Amino acid sequence: MTSHAGRPLPRSTPSAEGVDADGVLALLDALEAAPGVEPHSLMILRHGRLIAEGWWAPYAPARPQLVYSLSKSFTTTAAGLAVGDGLVDLDAPVLRYFPELDGEVTDPRSRALLVRHVAAMASGHVADTFERALAVDRENLVRGFLLLPPDREPGTVFAYNQPATYTLAAIVQRVTGQRLTDWLRSRLYGPLGIAEAHWEQFPPGRDLAFSGLYTTTDAVARLGQLYLRDGVWEGRRLLPASWVAEATRPQVSNADDASRDAAPDWQQGYGFQFWMSRHGYRGDGAYGQYMLVLPEQDAVVALASETKGMQEVLDLVWRHLLPAFGAAAPEGVAAAADERLRLRLAALQVPPLSASPAPPGDAAAWSAAEFTRAGGDADPDRPKLTGAAVTADAAGGGWTLTLTEAGRQLDLRFGGAGWSVDEGGGERPATAVSAGWTDQDTLVADIAFLETPHHLVVTCSRATGTLTARWSNPPLRRGRLLTHHAPRP
Repeated sequence: MTSHAGRPLPRSTPSAEGVDADGVLALLDALEAAPGVEPHSLMILRHGRLIAEGWWAPYAPARPQLVYSLSKSFTTTAAGLAVGDGLVDLDAPVLRYFPELDGEVTDPRSRALLVRHVAAMASGHVADTFERALAVDRENLVRGFLLLPPDREPGTVFAYNQPATYTLAAIVQRVTGQRLTDWLRSRLYGPLGIAEAHWEQFPPGRDLAFSGLYTTTDAVARLGQLYLRDGVWEGRRLLPASWVAEATRPQVSNADDASRDAAPDWQQGYGFQFWMSRHGYRGDGAYGQYMLVLPEQDAVVALASETKGMQEVLDLVWRHLLPAFGAAAPEGVAAAADERLRLRLAALQVPPLSASPAPPGDAAAWSAAEFTRAGGDADPDRPKLTGAAVTADAAGGGWTLTLTEAGRQLDLRFGGAGWSVDEGGGERPATAVSAGWTDQDTLVADIAFLETPHHLVVTCSRATGTLTARWSNPPLRRGRLLTHHAPRP
C-alpha cells in the first residue's frame, strides 16, 4: 500500500489491528453491487495505522477530487485554529467581526447571532438562505446573510445553511488576514503531511468554504485521524481539545428535519460543521464523499464515490465494516484474508463500457464524422454542447472525440477496451474516457471528470447526425466542461 502525501501514514494489516479483512471485502462487494453507487476510493485507519486503501481505476491516489460539503470539515478546523489562538470568540456576536455592517443590521435576532450559532448551522433561519442572500448582495454574501432576519431565536433551530459556513470562514479570514487555504497550509497541511489542496473562490480572493475544496482521500483520512486523537498529531497538539470536544458533539437537534425522513444518519444532531451519526460523527459531501470518525472503534474511514444514495453507503459501512472491528480470525486464517484483501484492493476498477472498441462495418465512415446537438434537448442539467466530431488517429489506431461548447473545444482520446486517461493541465480537465460502438451507427462515450465525482455520457448517432449528452449526476455548480477541474495555482 502507498500513501500519497508528505509523509507516509503508519501501516499495518487488518488482522494485526484486530480487524477481519473479510469484513472489508464484504464492504467492497456491497459497494460495487449497490445500484447507483460508484465507489472511487477507500481508506481505513485503525489504532492510527492504515490497514486498507484502494482506488478504483481510473481514479488515483495523488489526484485531488472535489469533496463538496466535506469542505466544511476543513473550514471548521480553520475556525478551531483561530479559536485556539484567541483570535475568535465563539460567544461573541458575529457583528463584532463586521463593524461596518453594524448600522445596517438592525433586526434583534440578527444582532444576537453568535459565532457559535453560525458554526452550528443554528442561525435561527429555518431553511438555507443562499439564494436569498445572493439576491440581497451578490458581491458580499455575509452582508446579504446578515440582512435576512432569522425566523427563530438563534441557537434554537437547525437549518443546513451555506451562508452560515461562509460567514464563519469570513470571520477567520478577517482575523487572520489570510485565505482559508493559506491559513490551513501554514497551520494544518504542513504538520499533517497533506499535499496541496485547492479551493474555489467566491468572489475572487475568498475561498468558498461551504463547498469547492479539491483534495485527496489521503488528506480527508488525516483530518479524521486528527479529530479522532482529540487534535493531537504525532505528539503535537494542533487543535485545542476543547474545540474538538465542542465541534464533535451535538450543538443543535435536527431530529425533526422532515426532508431527511428516510435518512437516520442525518437526524442525530449537528456539531460545528460535523454531522453526528448513529456511529461516531462525520463530515460528508454531495454525491458520496465521506470522512467517518468512529471513536468506539478507534477508526477512521475516508471514502469517495458518486451516488445519490448517501444513506445507503453509510448503511453498507455499518452493516459490513463495523462488525469486522474486533473480530479478527485466527492467525493463519487472518493472514489469508489479509492477502485476499490486498490483492483485491490492488485490482479495483470502475467497469468500462461494454461496447465494441472499433466501429462495426464501415470504419472509414466514422473517421471524420460530425454531429450537432439533438433538437429539443432543453434540459437545464445537461451541458450545452453544440457539436461533436470523431476522428481516427493516424498513429496508434485510436480515436478522438472532440466536443464543442460555447465555441470552445475539448479533445478526448479513446481506444481499446479500458479507460483512456488524460491528466489535463492548464484549462483542460483531467478525464478518463471509456468509449465504443453499440452498433454500426452509434458511438457511446463515458467521460469521467476525474477531479470531480461526475461522469458525462455522450451518444453520437451517425443515422441522424446528432449527439445527446447527459450527466450521470449533474454537478451542483453548473459550468462549461472546461471548468470541471481543481482551481489551477
